[in-house]
Amino acid sequence: MFSTSDVHTVTEFFRNPSDHIKRLSISKKPEVLTLNGKAAIVVQDAASYERMAELADYAESLMQVKQALSEEGRPIETFTQEFEKDNGITR
Repeated sequence: MFSTSDVHTVTEFFRNPSDHIKRLSISKKPEVLTLNGKAAIVVQDAASYERMAELADYAESLMQVKQALSEEGRPIETFTQEFEKDNGITR
C-alpha cells in the first residue's frame, strides 16, 4: 500500500511542510510519518480523505444491507397481529 517514498519522519515533515503538502496535493497518495522509527501518523490531502470517508460510508451501508438480507423475516400479517395484541389495538 505504501512505498518507501511515502514514508517520512515527523521532523522532516515539519522542516518543510509546504513541499509535503504540494506532493500530497499532486500525488493524492497519503504519507506515513514516523516518530522514533515507527509509523505514527498518516497525512493526506483533504479531497482524498473525503473520498475515502465516502467509500467507508458506502461499505458500511453495504454491510448493513448484507446483514439485513441474511436475517430471517416474518410475514407482515404475523407482525401486525402481534403488534396490535401487544398494544391493545382492536379492529
